[in-house]
Amino acid sequence: MRKITLGKTGITVNKNGFGALPIQRISQEEAVYLLHKAFDSGVDFYDTARFYTDSEEKLGAAFADRRSRIYLASKTGAEDTATFWKDLETTLGNLKTDYLDIYQFHNIPFCPKPGDGSGLYEAMLEAKAQGKIRHIGITNHRLAVAHEAIDSGLYDTLQFPFSYLSSDQELELVKKCKTADMGFIAMKALAGGLINHAAAAYAYMLQYDHVLPIWGIQRERELDEFLTCQEHEPSMDGETEEIIRRDREELQGEFCRGCGYCMPCPAGIEINTCARMALLIRRAPSEAQLTDEAQAMMKKIEGCLHCGKCKDKCPYGLDTPSLLERNYIDYKEILDERGTGHF
Repeated sequence: MRKITLGKTGITVNKNGFGALPIQRISQEEAVYLLHKAFDSGVDFYDTARFYTDSEEKLGAAFADRRSRIYLASKTGAEDTATFWKDLETTLGNLKTDYLDIYQFHNIPFCPKPGDGSGLYEAMLEAKAQGKIRHIGITNHRLAVAHEAIDSGLYDTLQFPFSYLSSDQELELVKKCKTADMGFIAMKALAGGLINHAAAAYAYMLQYDHVLPIWGIQRERELDEFLTCQEHEPSMDGETEEIIRRDREELQGEFCRGCGYCMPCPAGIEINTCARMALLIRRAPSEAQLTDEAQAMMKKIEGCLHCGKCKDKCPYGLDTPSLLERNYIDYKEILDERGTGHF
């Protein structure tokens, strides 16, 4: 079983990390079953957040009796100290634990530092002194904030989107973290669901011995794919390289990662779904994408105000109104092909 150490934290875990955002979409019974199966198969790192509705509570239900045998990471989006302490106490209660192995600032728009006036980094230090957290991390989608966090030397881990669709800019962060002996946690290792070759994604991650991918898992078959990779490691052979080449040719560049930081939309458009809908249907088809409800959701694109707010907030600098328009056109073409459209 491949192991990875998260930089100077000394945390050594299975190369398969469990991203617990998706378990908020399933029942507690289903979530506990999945989490126990992962644990029984050697998965020992679990990442969640205060923002992920009841994800923390489900992890607490699954692991209260085996806390010392796993590593738990959670996050706070707090931008003031009162919210920070409230979030931390809620998280500890939900997870049924008295400490977190890693506590992370969750995609806030700046890099907290001592003396910056926010008091946030000082709160992290105080929580660490109290034994409530063991390591300080930060997650982000903004390259500038990520670089600032690495350069500061204040953080033990960085969590950032990274997959084989990532650009050289993201790869630079990965390399920079290794030089700084800083743990790198790869979110969106499947590019928000656009990568549908688990073995290729796993083989790619094996090239980086300091990177911990946290696979977002909601279904047992998804977990089984990564457990299979764990037992029978895929290699970067010619077939895998060709899969990656084709995916990069189709997807690399201007595509929506689905992070949702462009939301809310003043016109009520679900941008983080609509701006990638056509790609999702072609790569991971689901009947739910063609229902009357889904069509009504896509039709809202017609009401785009072209106000530019989503474009201004996109951490990847995407022209989201243009992406919405292209996806809407493509979506209607797919419906026409299948004879299921109501536009």
